[in-house]
Parts: sequence; C-alpha cells; structure tokens
Amino acid sequence: QVQLMESGGGLVQAGGSLRLSCAASGSITSISHMGWYRQAPGKQRELVAGIASFGTIDYSDSVKGRFTISRDNAKNAVYLQMNNLKPEDTAVYYCNAVAVDTTPPMNYWGKGTLVTVSS
Repeated sequence: QVQLMESGGGLVQAGGSLRLSCAASGSITSISHMGWYRQAPGKQRELVAGIASFGTIDYSDSVKGRFTISRDNAKNAVYLQMNNLKPEDTAVYYCNAVAVDTTPPMNYWGKGTLVTVSS
C-alpha cells in the first residue's frame, strides 16, 4: 500500500505561481512512476505531468513551458511548480503513484488539492 498526501493548493491570480507537493509513504520502494493529474468541474481527469523513477518526464501540451515537475527520491516526494497560471488551470490536482510490486501495477491517488486561478 502507498499513501499520498498533497499540499500547496490555493487561490492565485492569473499570471501567478503555486508549488504543489506530494509526499509518499508506505510501500515506497515499489513506486515507479509518479505524476500529477487534474480534474476541472464537469471534465474528466487528465494528466498534467509525469516523471519516471529514472527521470523521463512528460507534460500535457497545455502546461508545457509553464509547469515543471520534479522528484526527490530521497524524500519520496514529487513536486509541481506552476508558473504563469491561467484561469483554465483551475481544477483539483491529484498526485498519482504507480507501484510495480503487483501484476498488473497498481495506481494510487492522493485526495487532491484545489487550485483556483482568478482572472
């Protein structure tokens, strides 16, 4: 079992910045991929950014150049630096971890943190 705890959400004006943090606990040695997803009201959950244990990074086209994902394996944490925020970035942001000690791999989710960007 893996537990994920997000922090860092809040209200910010357009053009501002926020940094989200996610701390993992439990069976952390089984974690391979970590990432951030978001879900806006009335929309499906979508990938924002992901980072593999060996460092490969993917971003959604909508956040490229504005968001930066990073990972600290020593602290079992993943971060999302969000710059130049836009109202359309408003959503609940969820931390995700993929554990590979089971077949098939197991997805774990945090409870989410709300990011609201005002225009």
